Amino acid sequence: MLTHHRKPVCLSLISTDLPVWSVVETAGTLYQKDTDRFHLLLTAPPLISCEVASFQSPQDILPQTKSNAYAPTSPRILWLEISPYRVIMTMQGNAQVSYRHFWEQGVYGISRFWLPAESLQPNYPIRLRNFTSSLSLTGHPLPEHLRVEYELWAEKVQLGHYVLNLEIKH
Repeated sequence: MLTHHRKPVCLSLISTDLPVWSVVETAGTLYQKDTDRFHLLLTAPPLISCEVASFQSPQDILPQTKSNAYAPTSPRILWLEISPYRVIMTMQGNAQVSYRHFWEQGVYGISRFWLPAESLQPNYPIRLRNFTSSLSLTGHPLPEHLRVEYELWAEKVQLGHYVLNLEIKH
């Protein structure tokens, strides 16, 4: 049973203890895979990349032109696999930063980040753990609201508490 619906979507990520906050409002395509399993595909706005250069003379400190100082990258594709029990979110950014998160309530999931090819570790993901303290999905027959509360960990160091909030407007 594969049906799809085009819906306005608001996806936000907020840290409760760090200055991290991001909101994406866009249209998404919601695919119903089964009675309580859905895939949501959306395009997020491009990231802004900033070039860092070494300064060799006083002229190097002059402001850069907009064309070479900050260049927008191509749009990012976000794909969420949603059920009342687990959520998997994948972002692909055309040779930019990509990631994949796995959340399931009460479980230590894996978060993987892939950096651009010119980074120090090409093709090897950075692996972090996340502990999902709360996962709730509401709405019937189609999902309307998803909330995931989790902690992000690198080995034994906690990297903050986060809330992922998804609203699908009908």
